[in-house]
Amino acid sequence: MFEKILIANRGEIAVRVARTCERLGVATVAVYSDVDAGSLHTTVATEGVRLAGSTPADTYLNMDRIIDAASTSGAQAVHPGYGFLSENADFAAAVAAAGLIWIGPPPAAIRALGDKISARRIASAAGVPVVPGLLHEVGDPAAIQEFANESGYPVAVKAAGGGGGRGLKIVRSEGEIPDALESARREAQAYFGSTVVYVERYLDAPKHLEVQLLAPNENEALWLGVRDCSLQRRHQKLLEETPPPLWSERADEMGQAATALSKASGYVNAGTVEMLADRDGNFFFLEVNSRLQVEHTVTEEVYGRDLVECQMRIASGDGLDFSQADIQPNGHAIECRINAEDPARGFAPSPGILHAYEEPSGPHVRVDSGYGRGDQIPGEYDSLIAKVITWGEDREEARVRMVEALRAFVVEGVQTTIAAHLQLLDHVEFTRGEHSTSTVEHSGLLEALSEVTSVEGALLFEGRSIRLWHPSMATSATAAVHTRTGSGRVTAPMQGTILSVLVEAGESVSAGDALMTVEAMKMETVVVAPRSGTIVDLRAARGDVVKAGDTLAAIE
Repeated sequence: MFEKILIANRGEIAVRVARTCERLGVATVAVYSDVDAGSLHTTVATEGVRLAGSTPADTYLNMDRIIDAASTSGAQAVHPGYGFLSENADFAAAVAAAGLIWIGPPPAAIRALGDKISARRIASAAGVPVVPGLLHEVGDPAAIQEFANESGYPVAVKAAGGGGGRGLKIVRSEGEIPDALESARREAQAYFGSTVVYVERYLDAPKHLEVQLLAPNENEALWLGVRDCSLQRRHQKLLEETPPPLWSERADEMGQAATALSKASGYVNAGTVEMLADRDGNFFFLEVNSRLQVEHTVTEEVYGRDLVECQMRIASGDGLDFSQADIQPNGHAIECRINAEDPARGFAPSPGILHAYEEPSGPHVRVDSGYGRGDQIPGEYDSLIAKVITWGEDREEARVRMVEALRAFVVEGVQTTIAAHLQLLDHVEFTRGEHSTSTVEHSGLLEALSEVTSVEGALLFEGRSIRLWHPSMATSATAAVHTRTGSGRVTAPMQGTILSVLVEAGESVSAGDALMTVEAMKMETVVVAPRSGTIVDLRAARGDVVKAGDTLAAIE
């Protein structure tokens, strides 16, 4: 085992990794930006190294400075957590080149699986079911039309380097193909620096399932159950659980598919194979996350394994002391991600100071957090405050325990997702286990929330005013409309930085088209066209800092 490692991350995951290291007697080095000086992850680590600056580019994404911090501090290895540089093959290679050990998969595996087209080819060759589609780039509408004629509509045009719904366009008829291709390529360039896109069949309202992998070496792979991550907003997860309701009997098939893919790609260490499942009982490969997942906690609670410790034992050469036969589930676990977001504004980021903060406790209630009372939730990074995990002997016990825990969780000073979580936990689709990736937006939940709101669209919850959804926020899976229906005025949904502008003055757009992206709290919010027409009075430019409500453009 290592004597000292550097944690190349911040917030709750940095705290999470440091806690395991403390238990194992491994010293830890925290890196921190000026914004994070004195934050919880710096206090639980053995020592800290300042990365001067506040932006991600200057700090947690600065490969040279992080590697220098690891080398000068005497760390033997680097744990990347999730997000930031965790799936950056160049960073993994640079860590190794500096004589340090990367606690993660090999750079070659990260590269091969990071590209959607390459990953689909590997999965297909390994016999893993993939969503019907083309295994090569598409560059003209005719190729998409030919595929759609064979497979039927709808189809999805997707960025090869994509994720989180970015660079994804749904085509439901032949006439939509040219605009969808152009828009997908434009967004792919803006987000990922490449116009490469491909096409596959689009699955309406699927289940989002994922298999937890642990690969001790390139020729061996274990799987630790299947998680259901279907409750999402903007293609980002809100709640996860294991075992997956209604799909437990198929878990072994999915596990075998995931381990086959792991061996075919030369994968080592922890990772997750994500899949989509349709209503006919078919599951298909979606992508691989070459890192530790946010929701790894529910797997730990059900399978009794510390996945961070497993990562470190594999990377250090100590290996694992258990086999597939030793991996047996016990009970059910649910995780809710408590984010500083305002559900009433399309889950827009809500940075601020935690004037009050009291975590729930009790038997089988776990909270992984990166903050405490009085801390600032900064706008420069992601919006995750904490994760609440509950365990039960069965799903209903875990669900009820989660409801009780969330009602006891006090967070004041920022808007949070707690009220939305409570509504979702009690929603009939969730209680039956029938929820899908479209449940949050298309099940009638938003209308139900609107009906129970009180003064000025707020719901009185535990004596506090909690703002909730409004149906006008649910016009697309990747973005929220921030102007009145039919209005031609395009406004900033929040304070943030213009990350990209995807249109030009004089360009024709359709209602729902992506116009630009605003970055706040490490979340890229897509600002969409509230109506069809022509872009006029375009005021936004890349790099501009805007305030909520600022006019960005108009559509005539």
